[in-house]
Amino acid sequence: MEPMDDDKVFKALGDPTRRKLLDLLCETNGQTLGELCGHLDMARQSVTQHLGLLEEASLVTTVRRGREKLHFINPVPLHEVYERWVRKFEVQRLSLLHALKQHLEEDGT
Repeated sequence: MEPMDDDKVFKALGDPTRRKLLDLLCETNGQTLGELCGHLDMARQSVTQHLGLLEEASLVTTVRRGREKLHFINPVPLHEVYERWVRKFEVQRLSLLHALKQHLEEDGT
């Protein structure tokens, strides 16, 4: 993931409405705009703009089915953010916990 892509993902995740849309798609993938609007108290145009930013960040993809457009969550950018920004801190923390456990076990014997 390139830094510019990271910026788009973080911008998309920075808004509670967009996070809500991702939650809704995680619960039921492949929803139409109308279905998504049914869970939000805002105009269709506003939801469309939020979905557009999620699509621009590649967090949501769409598939046409006749006149409808189905929205699907794409977890790949989230996984890439996790790998780059979260996992390295998680590994360090787990290593420290493991070292503490060993130290406490050695003191106990």
